[in-house]
Amino acid sequence: MLGIPAGELALLALAIVIGGVLTGLLAGLFGVGGGAIIVPILYEIFRILGVSEDIRVQLCVGTSLAIIIPTSIRSYLAHRKRGTLPTGILKTWTVPIGAGVIVGGVLAALAPAAVFKSFFAVMAFLLGVKFLFSQDRWRLGESLPGGALMQAYGLFIGFYSAMMGVGGGAVSTLILSLYGQPIHAAVGISAGVGVIISLVGTVGFIVAGLPYQALMPPLSIGYVSLLGVMLMAPVSALVAPYGARIAHALSRRKLEFAFGIFLWIVAFRFIVSLLP
Repeated sequence: MLGIPAGELALLALAIVIGGVLTGLLAGLFGVGGGAIIVPILYEIFRILGVSEDIRVQLCVGTSLAIIIPTSIRSYLAHRKRGTLPTGILKTWTVPIGAGVIVGGVLAALAPAAVFKSFFAVMAFLLGVKFLFSQDRWRLGESLPGGALMQAYGLFIGFYSAMMGVGGGAVSTLILSLYGQPIHAAVGISAGVGVIISLVGTVGFIVAGLPYQALMPPLSIGYVSLLGVMLMAPVSALVAPYGARIAHALSRRKLEFAFGIFLWIVAFRFIVSLLP
């Protein structure tokens, strides 16, 4: 089909389905969109399949953003149905978040893979600290800051999400919570943030990867593996409830601690890959 060797296509499909199962279980267990889980899983899959080191991380990030699109849209619509969200926050962040995602997409075309690995490792470590040593009493203020700082936060959220292949929910929820926003409102707005990031980011990574199309695995457009999206998204969604069942059997603090350890392991894995 399309000149692609059947054996190579079948191997890629099987590897991604297995990755989807693991992603669904872990995403359901830890209650996250899955980007921080999808990227390292895809990285190992594409490594085993021999995808060039020069474009492997970028391909993982772009594919992860595409996988997140349907999840983020459904999540935002569900939160909006449950009550009035402070959508003014989302309007304030739309442009700077989009700009941050575009900057990340440009870096995808220009920066070496080591930049992505380093950024992912540092941010995974810092997020791990947040989950391992989380304190509900942490506050930066009792109300949201003025325009310039809010714009800067939006720019960072977009850039961070594009570099890590995540929907930005963890960081945007953290920022809103540190400024006294109710957790349900913070989560709902973060779901909307994920819609912006995943849509803009996917387009950006497709465009950024087009010059390297010859290096991509079968059925890829730019830095997005269509086979990865088609296979991993539905499989992970199907399996996620089983991870959620496990989550409900554990305390919130145990889940936070376990996810923090997982993020530290991911950070260590990428640090090791940077060593000569």
